[in-house]
Amino acid sequence: MGPGSPDDPRTVPSDEAQAALRADVRLLGGLLGEAIARHQGADLLALVERVRWLARAPASNRSAELGRLVGATDLGTAAQLARAFSLYFQLANVAEQVHRVRALEVQTGGPGAWLARSLSRVAEKGSLGALVEALDAGLALRPVLTAHPTEAARRTVLDKLLTIADLLEARHRSGASGVERARTERRLAEVIDLLWQTDELRVARPGPMDELAWSLYHLERLARGIVPDLLEDAAAALAERAGEALTEGVPRPVVQLGSWVGGDRDGNPSVTPEVTRAALLELRERALTLLQEEVELLVRELSPSSALVGVSDELLAQLRAGRAALPEVARRFSVLNAEEPYRLACSFIVERLARTRRRLVGGESQGEGRDYQGPWELEADLAVLARSLEANGGALAARGRLARLRALVRATGFSLAVLDVREHARVFQEALGRVVDEAGDWPVPYGTLARAALRGELDRELGGSRPFGAAGARPCTGGTPGVGSGTEDRGGPASHLLALFTVLAEARRHQGPGQVESVVVSMVEGADDVLAAAVLAKEAGLVDLRRGRAELGIVPLLETLEALRRAGSLLEELLECPAYRRMVALRGQVQEVMVGYSDSNKEAGITTSQWEIYRAQRAMRDVARRHGVRLRVFHGRGGTTGRGGGPTYEAILAQPAGTVAGVLKLTEQGEVVADKYLLPRLARFNLEAALAGALEAAACHREEPWPAETVSRWEQAMEVVSTAAQSAYRSLVEHPALWTYFNQSSPVEELAALPIGSRPVLRPGGEGLAAMRAIPWVFAWNQSRHVVPGFYGLGSGLRAAREAGYGSVLSEMTSEWPFFRSFLANVEMALAKADMEIAGRYVERLVAPEAREPAGLIADEYERAEAELLGLTGAPRLLAGAPLLARTLAVRDAYLLPLHSLQIELLARARSLPAPDEQLARALLRTVNGIAAGLRNTG
Repeated sequence: MGPGSPDDPRTVPSDEAQAALRADVRLLGGLLGEAIARHQGADLLALVERVRWLARAPASNRSAELGRLVGATDLGTAAQLARAFSLYFQLANVAEQVHRVRALEVQTGGPGAWLARSLSRVAEKGSLGALVEALDAGLALRPVLTAHPTEAARRTVLDKLLTIADLLEARHRSGASGVERARTERRLAEVIDLLWQTDELRVARPGPMDELAWSLYHLERLARGIVPDLLEDAAAALAERAGEALTEGVPRPVVQLGSWVGGDRDGNPSVTPEVTRAALLELRERALTLLQEEVELLVRELSPSSALVGVSDELLAQLRAGRAALPEVARRFSVLNAEEPYRLACSFIVERLARTRRRLVGGESQGEGRDYQGPWELEADLAVLARSLEANGGALAARGRLARLRALVRATGFSLAVLDVREHARVFQEALGRVVDEAGDWPVPYGTLARAALRGELDRELGGSRPFGAAGARPCTGGTPGVGSGTEDRGGPASHLLALFTVLAEARRHQGPGQVESVVVSMVEGADDVLAAAVLAKEAGLVDLRRGRAELGIVPLLETLEALRRAGSLLEELLECPAYRRMVALRGQVQEVMVGYSDSNKEAGITTSQWEIYRAQRAMRDVARRHGVRLRVFHGRGGTTGRGGGPTYEAILAQPAGTVAGVLKLTEQGEVVADKYLLPRLARFNLEAALAGALEAAACHREEPWPAETVSRWEQAMEVVSTAAQSAYRSLVEHPALWTYFNQSSPVEELAALPIGSRPVLRPGGEGLAAMRAIPWVFAWNQSRHVVPGFYGLGSGLRAAREAGYGSVLSEMTSEWPFFRSFLANVEMALAKADMEIAGRYVERLVAPEAREPAGLIADEYERAEAELLGLTGAPRLLAGAPLLARTLAVRDAYLLPLHSLQIELLARARSLPAPDEQLARALLRTVNGIAAGLRNTG
């Protein structure tokens, strides 16, 4: 199978590469030490070195002395200590990313090799025809960036880390002289010195627009070079391996970008309709600016002279139209480019793009032919250039930068990313209920109908022609009623939702189908939740079945255990609704469903969550096939094992057969985004590996490869594992002391007050575990190294199955079933990152004696999980198959221990104060960031 995913930390570089990595980390650490001494004095550096020495001392001596040392440290010094170790981890992470790229280039053969291997496997299995069929049906990879309350990195810090990565690359560049290496190291010292002087913390809690800026930073960098390169290379690999002819010489848009930053409203009152409109405008403006810059590069490049080569009549007609519509451009360039028709044509395109941007962003009206009504018009202009080049000796030019640009237009349109909108099912129901009751057309109040009756009524409304006439939900040609006028909060979330649909309708009219594709309905319990959103979309003019229009897809998000177990029947109910089924047909016979890893884990534990998501996908696949519908699964993954995280390539291939088809969407969240996409070459490897997995899965995993009796045997064993695991997990979370234990043994309460995300820790109007959002639930457990969501229950589940006589079946599953093997590997990673000794220090210092009983339960289940997992794999210890990773984690633990000691001390101080202390809170946040950086995928 070749190397693991680029995002798999178990990838093992050569001994020489490991030595180079250690040398780079020592260099960066030394330069950081010099910066500390330069700005804070020798005393702080001496203290850092003392703490570092203690952290590396034998375990029997270090904890108590570290605790005493940290406890005697004043707050200002403690904050600087936390900064020192936090920045060390950031620097170490950058060095590891650089060397991960270097290792991947050696192991894989460089960019394109992953795709080549996957396509070779597809060919070996005789599945090339299936692959072409999947591509014709729209197969594509779409990573969706989401806002995340555990990612607090500022852009200025990311820029400096990226500069450090570039300098490390230059330092290792073959042929670099001693003078060049010395210059590079001076520059590294300069950047690290500036990094120490840069406050990595935000002064205030970031709002949605700050999170939007963060997402645009990454999206723009991906769109500028990485995605076009990958599209071009994928097209070449397909043409070579699969005999896949390029459509008009244009690479297929097999990689797209997605986002829901600025569109994710679920429980976040800060994401108003105006914020969504601003996000849409920013995505448009960035995309149009990028396209304009790319066409300007074509102006420089496409220099064929009509005195030397021919030009098509079609292009001449386009030039005449350009002169008529844009005489000012003609006057400026007609003499300069009198015999260079392609340059002149590109100058007209540049001006039309500039005017399009002014119209879409600023509302400036243009005339016909003076701007672009949508990306399809730009695509048509570029196609004229390509056909003329192809017919007149310019085929290579047509298939070079011009083809890359055309592929980018197809992949992005006039929006840097497709924006998804998400809102809670309850809000959709409240909004529609208000509209219906105000209209007074139903014989009974909306809220009195049972779900089955409501489903029937809503489907009839969806297929009907009448609007309810909801204020704020009508299509408009100008601004959105009630939005941006200072009245956004009037009426609450339901009122916002009506205005939001108008914003979406407006975006669709200006941009076309590419910018807003779907609305995600979270916490879906029944088909009526989906239908309510569809009827609201109809009310805004986005759906009109009588006129054959369905411009918006409705995506149920199944995230509770009950919803996952009812996934098949829920989809059946939806597709049996005549009007909704017509809507799906108008959407290309595609029904998208999102599966949520986080809340199902919080509710039932990792084992049952992962198993029920797997089963739900299979059930929905079978229902969709019966109805002649293509199922598109949107995976709501996080960075941690507890939230569906893990190596992406392996995760894709571990999905149920027949569920990877069409557009494969998966969320990318928090610090995982910077880890995977900050370095351009690493971003390329990650996207390519994920795309390769999607191609393989779509072509080769359409049907289960095992006999029915084997699948049945595995399912029986998995049911035993899941049932026992869920029982163990529920016993923990229902323990009367658990909530107190969780709050006291972790920084979860302090996280709610820290400026690291715009979304509240608790869902509105709730309290306790039920209202706790899954992200802080996972994040807080990881900060204290309990890592409960990553493993708890699996040991009990495996032991129950083994004692029930399924031991040999479990071994068979481990060796032959990708789902089970991938699941165990990810849990092994979580167990390796948990540390019951460190967790015990949090308990000893912070948890009241009467609330400590869960500590024993957690430690026992950890030991059980470790023993059962090693018994299945036959390994002598955790990560025995990844010795480099094991050593890396051991080294990181030595540097994490001071941060944990500091965090415990600062938590104790904070909780002893009568009122919050801002300086103490910022010091505490530095430990939160440092531990997250040290553990890597923590969100």
